[in-house]
Amino acid sequence: MLITLFWTFLKIGILSFGGGFAMIPAIQHEVELQGWLTPEQFSEAVAISGMAPGPLATNCAIYIGKMTMGLPGAAAAVLGMVLPSIVLIAAVARFFYAIRTHRTVKTVFYGLRPVVAALVVVAALRFGFTYFRAEWWTWKTGVSAAIFLLALLGLTRYRMHPLSVILLSALVGVAIYG
Repeated sequence: MLITLFWTFLKIGILSFGGGFAMIPAIQHEVELQGWLTPEQFSEAVAISGMAPGPLATNCAIYIGKMTMGLPGAAAAVLGMVLPSIVLIAAVARFFYAIRTHRTVKTVFYGLRPVVAALVVVAALRFGFTYFRAEWWTWKTGVSAAIFLLALLGLTRYRMHPLSVILLSALVGVAIYG
């Protein structure tokens, strides 16, 4: 049964593209084919997996593996699900490591740096504009802007660890809005 769990999720990991919700039909098909869970149990697995931190399909593999074979089943299912990605990433990393000093590769990556930075800034601006448009000119807007500026100052001037800034911001948010 452990080998079946491993091979089933390995097949899903190899053949499925798009991640998350795009993989759910493939997982459901295999779970029904094997008779591991009822449709109700599968719906519960997807709901719980969606609430847990981490990738949905990986969480589903863990949940289904645990439901069918306990902790060893969870390990077998998640190993099968993530192994194809690990192998692919390792191969790509090895390839890029081998060519990292090539002039063309250095030039391409040098050119990509500002684009990646721009994508991050655009995502942040879109998120910020959406929030501030919805909450424009309220006291919450001012508090949020102050939290943002203090977080920015903590990260850049005082070089605080990002997790510390997130936790402090959460505590301030609870204290003010809670």
